Amino acid sequence: MRTGGGGLREQHKAQRRERILDATRDLLRDGSESAISTERIAERAGVSPATVYNLIGPREKVWEALAGGFVDRLEAQLAVLDTGDPREVVRATVRLFTGDPVVSRRMVRGWEESGLVFDRSPLGQLRRAMADVRARGVLRADVDADALAFAVATSCVGALHQWVAGLIDDERFLERALFGLDVVLAAAAADAHRERLLEPLRTRGTA
Repeated sequence: MRTGGGGLREQHKAQRRERILDATRDLLRDGSESAISTERIAERAGVSPATVYNLIGPREKVWEALAGGFVDRLEAQLAVLDTGDPREVVRATVRLFTGDPVVSRRMVRGWEESGLVFDRSPLGQLRRAMADVRARGVLRADVDADALAFAVATSCVGALHQWVAGLIDDERFLERALFGLDVVLAAAAADAHRERLLEPLRTRGTA
């Protein structure tokens, strides 16, 4: 009985926590970043300010929790894709950001460690995808798949911050993220695949 009661309590806590995050997303879509206060979130979520603080934490933890939910959704999408294609990993990542642009932009602006959103995902998926491409002989056997994945993720972070700043639109965000990937693939290409992997760079130019 104790275990069941504890499990139910944890379930209720998780539900309240998700309600708080949903309320935060709604506030971000409705108004300015100044709307993100414990009191405003609590009012929108229908809980007490103490509940917001206890289940999420202060403002910085709110951004962190939003980023965690973002990464959870990304991992779920990539799991459904179950792809070894690094291009699909990059596309899914960019589309998740651009699918909810107001929340995505404000999350990145508000969270000082926003670049870390790429550390858990899609970096892990990129590592696996790069290793798979190397195993299929598309990349040279001597290249470090983890290093390639890190280079792609770094390029994506740069494109993300340009998009957040409004310097590029959704389409250009995707183009630049894929351009960074194509540069890495072409640089590490096995001889038999080099011309094919260079082709996107020749046709697209410098994005």
